[in-house]
Amino acid sequence: MSDLAGSLPEAASGNKLAAKLGFLGIGIMGFPMAQNLIKAGYNVTVWNRTKSKCDPLISLGAIYKSTPGEVAASSDVTFAMLSDPESAVEVACGKNGAASGLSSGKGYVDVSTVDGETSKLISQRIKATGALFLEAPVSGSKKPAEDGQLIFLAAGDKSLYDSVAPFLDIMGKSKFYLGDVGNGAAMKLVVNMVMGSMMASFSEGLLLSEKVGLDPSVLVKVISQGAISAPMYSMKGPSMIQSVYPTAFPLKHQQKDMRLALGLAESVCQSTPIAAAANELYKVAKSQGLSDQDFSAVIESLKGKLQQ
Repeated sequence: MSDLAGSLPEAASGNKLAAKLGFLGIGIMGFPMAQNLIKAGYNVTVWNRTKSKCDPLISLGAIYKSTPGEVAASSDVTFAMLSDPESAVEVACGKNGAASGLSSGKGYVDVSTVDGETSKLISQRIKATGALFLEAPVSGSKKPAEDGQLIFLAAGDKSLYDSVAPFLDIMGKSKFYLGDVGNGAAMKLVVNMVMGSMMASFSEGLLLSEKVGLDPSVLVKVISQGAISAPMYSMKGPSMIQSVYPTAFPLKHQQKDMRLALGLAESVCQSTPIAAAANELYKVAKSQGLSDQDFSAVIESLKGKLQQ
């Protein structure tokens, strides 16, 4: 284990090709994250269920392996960005999963958004191989991922956190070490619970302003000048007004995170009535076939209610 902690910072600052990195899950978030590592000069091996999604990275120099286990076996550190807890467990612990290729001296960094119990389960399986484990879910969507502006919420083995810090700095603008496994997952769920609730409230405001004869685009400008200004509003507002929802963060994932956050709140007997109400709107939007649209499409669930 000391080999990992001792060698990676040197590799990161010196001979980049000496650090062998793996990346599992080449989707909306995983693709730009892996791409940034490749463009920074690192040796990156990739895997995805649909191989074609890896092809642009292969053209940039990435190596493709046919299973997560093969990626982990050929890498010093393997990153995983999966869509939900079930996928995260399967890719880490399932047949030919990453754990099958891990051993002492290697590291596994799960940057997926999952609940704390799932993260602890994965951690136990990874550490049983002798490898180090870090959960590091990210705050940020497609554009921040492309720009290397993500926020990493890390917890787990501190030595692994210190070792992979240079890689996190390439993919993100900031990082937090939060202690024991589960804390990173919890922080991410709280952040996304707040974000989902904010988007639902913003949607109500846009529709109400239009309903009473105001220009919703002016509302966006007014909000951007005040204390409740948030980049999300000015970024999403104009397209929402046009009923266009280019996917940066799929609505189905936002609803999944709301569900997991509500479960977290239930586990500590914390009342979350606003988030619970917002979650119902995302569920309605999913039932309207909007799962793969951006989470800002939740506004459509309110249009349906107004028309009833």
